[in-house]
Amino acid sequence: MDVVAAENVGKDYAAGKVTVRALEGVSFRIAAGSFVSFVGPSGSGKTTLLNLIGCLDRPTRGTLSVAGTDVARLDRRRGALFRGQNIGFIFQDFNLIPVLTVYENVEYPLVMVRGVDIKDRRDKVTKLIEEVGIGAERNKYPDQLSGGQKQRVAVARALVTSPGLVLADEPTANLDSRTAAMIIGLMKKMRDNLGTTFIFSTHDMRIVDTAEVIHTLQDGKLTSTVKTNAKKKGEQNAEAG
Repeated sequence: MDVVAAENVGKDYAAGKVTVRALEGVSFRIAAGSFVSFVGPSGSGKTTLLNLIGCLDRPTRGTLSVAGTDVARLDRRRGALFRGQNIGFIFQDFNLIPVLTVYENVEYPLVMVRGVDIKDRRDKVTKLIEEVGIGAERNKYPDQLSGGQKQRVAVARALVTSPGLVLADEPTANLDSRTAAMIIGLMKKMRDNLGTTFIFSTHDMRIVDTAEVIHTLQDGKLTSTVKTNAKKKGEQNAEAG
């Protein structure tokens, strides 16, 4: 089953009297439970594509289906509702709420979208912030955290609703090697246990090396798609261990 299907997707932006073509003729399919990376130089269209899949923007041309829904037809309100119910998003600039603590930032999606019982919220948030290594910072505010700590909060917030799809824009950019490996491991565990699909926009070879499919973008066009044996290697390593 394909969780994302794009056909000839294009996206234009107006810059004064000039039209900037950010994406053109992009087509691909992503199966449920995949670990997929979009790679390419800055300005190639990676973040634009993630924003379209995540219903933060709409394509100018083409069709884009996410979890069986034609997201190109959703208005802003319905897009936000769909995103809250189906998609976790890890932003490159964190997008944490400055007046909320670490705990409250991670809890926020559960409060706003899912209506989860308060005890279940507490148990889930507490477990997750411990797993990503920020339990000791639970009562701190974003301006009291390092860049790496903020990224861990952003990762925990994206995973707390157990979404079927997680979009991650450079999720390990501010992390040291040990923390990055731990975050990637947590994502793979979630994929293996829950069937979550992960789509990355990244320059980080630590993520690219774990991807099962690598799409390369150049000047807004999809120039190549490579399927790897990363999942098979991971399964063999797990059996050997």
